[in-house]
Amino acid sequence: MSSTTVAHLHAREILDSRGNPTVEVELTDSKGQVFLAAVPSGASTGDMEACELRDGDKSRYGGKGVLAAVANVTDKILPAIKGMTTEDIASIDHTMLELDGTKFKTNLGANAILGVSMAVCRAGAASCGEPLYQHINHLAGSPTMIMPVPCFNVINGGVHAGNFLAPQEFFLIPLGAPTFREALRMGAETYHVLKSLIAKKYGIESTAVGDEGGFAPNISTVEEAMDLLVEAIDIAGYTGHIYVGSDPAASEWYNKETDSYNFDFKRPLDQQDPSKVMKKEEVVKFWEEIKNKYPLKLLEDPFQDLDFEGHALMTAAIGEDIEIVGDDLYCTNVEFVRKGVDLQATNAMLLKVNQIGTITESLKAFKMCQDNQWGVFVSHRSGETTDDFIADLTVGLGTGHLKTGAPCRGERLAKYNELLRIEERTGLGYAGYEFRNSGHF
Repeated sequence: MSSTTVAHLHAREILDSRGNPTVEVELTDSKGQVFLAAVPSGASTGDMEACELRDGDKSRYGGKGVLAAVANVTDKILPAIKGMTTEDIASIDHTMLELDGTKFKTNLGANAILGVSMAVCRAGAASCGEPLYQHINHLAGSPTMIMPVPCFNVINGGVHAGNFLAPQEFFLIPLGAPTFREALRMGAETYHVLKSLIAKKYGIESTAVGDEGGFAPNISTVEEAMDLLVEAIDIAGYTGHIYVGSDPAASEWYNKETDSYNFDFKRPLDQQDPSKVMKKEEVVKFWEEIKNKYPLKLLEDPFQDLDFEGHALMTAAIGEDIEIVGDDLYCTNVEFVRKGVDLQATNAMLLKVNQIGTITESLKAFKMCQDNQWGVFVSHRSGETTDDFIADLTVGLGTGHLKTGAPCRGERLAKYNELLRIEERTGLGYAGYEFRNSGHF
């Protein structure tokens, strides 16, 4: 079967799950087959992420339009890659990077480049006559594929929630499920129990869902969030089978002047508790105490996004029992991951394809983690679409776990439901308690 080539690209401005513009790319190959890719968008973003090109025209979408990125796909990228083989995504991605010529893709926009890269990956899979997850697996050197543990973001705090809770996300993690299908069921059942529990304790107004389907009840401490999760897990009947995790997103409440972390940052200044303002060593001790009291298995971004030292202290203290994940610390960038490896800053990396902007660079970051026995935690963004690419990505790479929101909202369920189909078609095993063995199952 002859390889297909890029015949045409079309792009359009569509809306993501928050009602903000994003880029959708439509690739037509030399056989006339059409492949779509829609680019996600983050709200809590790292300083070192690739550039999401916005128009800045306040008369359209408050300046968030992406018409310039859309034009870059057809006017600049298409002439450069037209006729190139869809199976050779590395060459196409390299061509786009050369065309852009900047470190963070500020010329063409990572949203334009990634849309093309994802569409090329889908076209390449079709050209090879294989499913997308299998194609990604081959591109990555054929690590053992496995169904991932879904980490459900069900309680929200941080800058995006109207409560006084500092950490941004709290997860349900069904490690004790026998299959992905059962993990999804256990998570969904516990989610509904949690909703009823929150309504009973804090009122029905606390059961409105956020961008990722989680709840933001009127709570203010980590302990209150953990108690809610543990109680819901117990009522649902899954104690010992569902564990918990958190993404503090601590950059949002770090004070550079005092080099401290304020767990009470959302309260008015005169109402803040001074004991909630902690130095690095105190933050480490705090999470160590949480680990000893609750079934904690994963902690993401416990320090701000340049604090390699703080992350290293945390990893040294609790990293044997807990996966310490770097998100904003690394931005899926090999250069920053290498620094993290050298400093033993964490033992895992969050993989967000739009942080770096191409599939090839994402695979390089994965490979560096794989070579150093690190975990890889695949992630959605808060501004999502119904594009389910990351479902194939997590299976193809054998990352063992992913997060793509609560078992609620269509753009989140698109990924979970695609994983159900992949499990059904492949019969792949479930990562379960071995979820940290990314790329080494």
